[in-house]
Amino acid sequence: MRLASASLFACGILLGLCSAVSAQTTFDEPEWKESEVPPPPAFDMGKLVTFDVSPNSALVYGVDPASIAISKNDGLVRYVLVATSPSGARNVMYEAIHCATGEFKTYARYSSDGQWNMVAKPEWRSLFDNMPSKHALRFARAGACDAAAPVTSVTVLISRLKNPMFRITE
Repeated sequence: MRLASASLFACGILLGLCSAVSAQTTFDEPEWKESEVPPPPAFDMGKLVTFDVSPNSALVYGVDPASIAISKNDGLVRYVLVATSPSGARNVMYEAIHCATGEFKTYARYSSDGQWNMVAKPEWRSLFDNMPSKHALRFARAGACDAAAPVTSVTVLISRLKNPMFRITE
């Protein structure tokens, strides 16, 4: 009986120490901070790689591989997304996905006069919110994110977008 009590006591002490070490490690880690946002990159409509967003949408979504940047400093995948309607109308957005938190942010929108209009106060929004368009979620699932981490390279991301066997459909 004494051996069992001593064993339970030792386990309790070890659990307490582990919790204290874990709490200390969490406390010492700096908070995540977004690095400075680069200006919107140039994009080429003729080089878009398309991906499926919804079978119920008439819009065609695509990204120009040259516009994609994967930041090692903050773990963001930044890109220019183009949504084209059957009539040819386009919505062009400069965005980022933060795979670790499942969020995205729109930094700017491209206007018909060829100018970027920066969003006044861009905010992180959940990829999973009930929004009219799930383009950022689909882009993340189509290859921009490996679970909670950004894809390792633009080359891997483009390969995934071009591979119909990799694409995730709902």
